[in-house]
Amino acid sequence: MFNKRTVCILMITFILVLTGCANEQAESKMDDKVKIGVMLSDVGLGDQSFSDSAFQGLIKARNELNIVFDYRELSETETYEKGLEELVKNDNDVIIGLGYMVQEDLEKVAKKYPKKQFVIIDSVSELKNVTSITFKSDQGSYLAGVVAALTSKSNTIGFIGGEDVPLINAFADGFTEGAKSINPSINVLVEYAGTYGDDKLGGSIAQDMIAKKADVLFAAAGFTGVGVLKQAQTQGIYAIGVDSDQYFYAEKAVITSVLKKIDVAVFQLASDLVKDGKVPDGHIEFGIQDEGVGLAPLRVVQYSEEQLEQIEKASQQFAD
Repeated sequence: MFNKRTVCILMITFILVLTGCANEQAESKMDDKVKIGVMLSDVGLGDQSFSDSAFQGLIKARNELNIVFDYRELSETETYEKGLEELVKNDNDVIIGLGYMVQEDLEKVAKKYPKKQFVIIDSVSELKNVTSITFKSDQGSYLAGVVAALTSKSNTIGFIGGEDVPLINAFADGFTEGAKSINPSINVLVEYAGTYGDDKLGGSIAQDMIAKKADVLFAAAGFTGVGVLKQAQTQGIYAIGVDSDQYFYAEKAVITSVLKKIDVAVFQLASDLVKDGKVPDGHIEFGIQDEGVGLAPLRVVQYSEEQLEQIEKASQQFAD
């Protein structure tokens, strides 16, 4: 006969065994899932632009493809290299680095782990185990220039970039070219903030451009650009956002946004990984024709049928 104490011990042991089996099953199921690690760009979550868009792609992949993901922010790890190392050690199947600022550290870690798959978004690497994803940002910016030129009454518009680097220069060049396709004599002011994380500086640069008669401002500057949008609203002029639909940050000013669909690229990478067990090699470009870039809905300003046709015609030339 078992006494009460023996019975209790047996019950507890049985429960612990069941719990252990359940934990092992849960861990086994988790091990079977595709795992993606992401090193976010410098500002990190809440940038209302680059990192937030990538995060939306990860959430969609988790919900629709049943992947799991992990991420690191520079504010937590102090260096990109440390964050990337942590993501490798956590046994993620693919490690993604967001933005050209991450490239140097990502390549350093990729060389250290040649059998691990890495992805750099918004830059190009020559390493064999690094897939490069870029966007034809000049296409979206060209459309923004067309919209700005059709909207401007002062014949002066402005572009504010985060840093004076080739990636952001492409935004400025596309914007200028698009505007001049509508109005060859339009004045396009261009200035670089030198940072993606200072909304007050963005507001100050916007104020200077407004003083020079600019009445439409396009910012490709992360959180610095949010300051541009808000200053435009304060001063009663128009603005164009970037990366994600930024209308909701200045609803009286933002007429559209240039969409660099990082969420689409991240979701596509996750789809390839789930389907094929790996991501594609080499350099992949996303443009208007594959829905990688484009414009958010037009708001605030009422455009004529003729103007809408001009915008559509400009978009169609890239789609074709």
